[in-house]
Amino acid sequence: MVYLKEDERLDYLLAEKLRIIQSPSVFAFSLDAVLLAKFVYVPIQKGNLIDLCSGNGVIPLFLSTRTKGQITGVEIQERLYDMAVRSIEHNELKGRLKMIHGDIKEMPKALGHGKFDVVTCNPPYFTTPSKEEINPNEHLAIARHEILCTLEDAVKTSSQLVRQGGKVAFVHRPGRLIDIITLMRKYRLEPKRIQFVYPKQGKEANILLVEATKDGSPDLKILPPLIVYNEAGEYTPEISGILYGE
Repeated sequence: MVYLKEDERLDYLLAEKLRIIQSPSVFAFSLDAVLLAKFVYVPIQKGNLIDLCSGNGVIPLFLSTRTKGQITGVEIQERLYDMAVRSIEHNELKGRLKMIHGDIKEMPKALGHGKFDVVTCNPPYFTTPSKEEINPNEHLAIARHEILCTLEDAVKTSSQLVRQGGKVAFVHRPGRLIDIITLMRKYRLEPKRIQFVYPKQGKEANILLVEATKDGSPDLKILPPLIVYNEAGEYTPEISGILYGE
C-alpha cells in the first residue's frame, strides 16, 4: 500500500497501467508533460535518460513505458521529490527509475558531462514578475516562474549532461521559441524537430515541443500541428490516442 500525506491522492496515468501521487495544493501534471513524454525520441531497449524539473515524477513514469533504459529525475522541491519517490516505489520501478533531490544546475558536476543519451525538461515557463504577481503558493510559484531556474539554466545544463549526438527535448510556450532556439545554439544544441499544439482549430498555438541534437547539423523539421479539442469541446482523435491509447 502506498502512503499518502495530507491532501494527496493516487491517480491513474491515463492510458498507462501506472499510478501517480498528486496533490491539488502542490502539483498535478498537465497535458504539457504527457505530450513531451510522447514527443521525445527514446532508445527502446537501453539507454540513459534524465528528466530535469521533474515535479512529481510524471515524465519519468511516462517514459518508463516507452524504454527499457535507466531514467533519472531531478527535482529541487523536497515535497515533490518525495511524492515522485513514493510513486516510483508504488509502481515497482525502483530498478530503472530514480529521483535526485537537488538543483539541476549542480547535476553536470554531480553526474558528469555527456553521460546521458536523452534529456527532457518541462521548465518554469514565465520570467520572474514582481512579488505582487507571483503565486502565493510557493510550490506553484517555483514550478511556473524562473525563480530557482531560468530557461538558460535549463538549456545549458541539458547540453552539459547530454552526450554528443544525444537528444534534448523541451516543452514550453510558443512565445519563447526564439529564446529557446537562440539558447540551444549557444550551447551546441541544434533544433531538429518542432511541433506546435493548438487548443482548437483556428486558435493560436499555446504549447511548443522542440527537440535538439547535441552538435547536430542544421536541418529543422516542423511537424504537423496537434489540435487538442474539436468544435464540440471533445479531445481530437490524435490527443485521445495519446492520452488514453484509443
